Amino acid sequence: MSAIKLFEDKKVRSHWNEAEEQWYFSVVDVVEILTDSPDPKDYWYKMKKREKLSGIELSTICRQLKLEASDGKRYATDCTNAQGLLRIIQSIPSPKAEPFKQWLAKVGYERMQEMADPGQGIERARENWQKLGRSEKWIQQRMTGQETRNKLTDYWKDSGIKEKDEFALLTNIIHQEWTGLTVKKHKDLKGLKTQNLRDHMSEAELIFTALAELSTRQIAETEEAIGLTENAKAGKKGGAIAKNARLALEAKTGKKIVTGENFLSPGKEKKRLMDDETRN
Repeated sequence: MSAIKLFEDKKVRSHWNEAEEQWYFSVVDVVEILTDSPDPKDYWYKMKKREKLSGIELSTICRQLKLEASDGKRYATDCTNAQGLLRIIQSIPSPKAEPFKQWLAKVGYERMQEMADPGQGIERARENWQKLGRSEKWIQQRMTGQETRNKLTDYWKDSGIKEKDEFALLTNIIHQEWTGLTVKKHKDLKGLKTQNLRDHMSEAELIFTALAELSTRQIAETEEAIGLTENAKAGKKGGAIAKNARLALEAKTGKKIVTGENFLSPGKEKKRLMDDETRN
């Protein structure tokens, strides 16, 4: 399970190892946070060389895991567990080191709680979105959309879709069908890099994404789709339903559903809420 963890509103790509029951974190993401380096990859590379001269091989406490990069593709990335990160932090002079250690301990503790009570994970996601300035209305739609997404991926798993690349391919088919854009081009339109596209969708974009994925699942269930080819066909049909609904709404309102708007600008969502209150 891959996830994004927030430290002071900055993202750390993470991966939960079920067998070991521990998180693995992207070292480059942590280096960027602690150093504010404009080139964290180069900083990490030089840091490994420097420590090696002292007889310390930092690469031995890392493993390569495929994590999603800014272009939407997954690449082998140096990752390490909490113990490894603590060792790496020792070699980075940063005033954020101690707060980061406390954050690291908190992340591990929270995961243990979530395993005992999955509902706590949902509430933490809600808290993170609130910290990022999302409205309650947006958060509710985001969570509803995630539930719809989970039901679809559960169906895919049961119908023989196992590889992550296949999940990404099917997702892209649905998305391109209803938006007219690939996931990558939609992210480019919004000016996103490592950010999650859905976390920067408008309420309307979330609703139509959910409609496309709900339609895809129901069509796949009706047709008893098995394997990649049959589910891809269901995806195009499901995406087409959302596309037709989008075009109909755009024709009535004269407003585009798929836009370049995002939540990267501080205070943007707050201003939107104030504007809504003024109109109401």
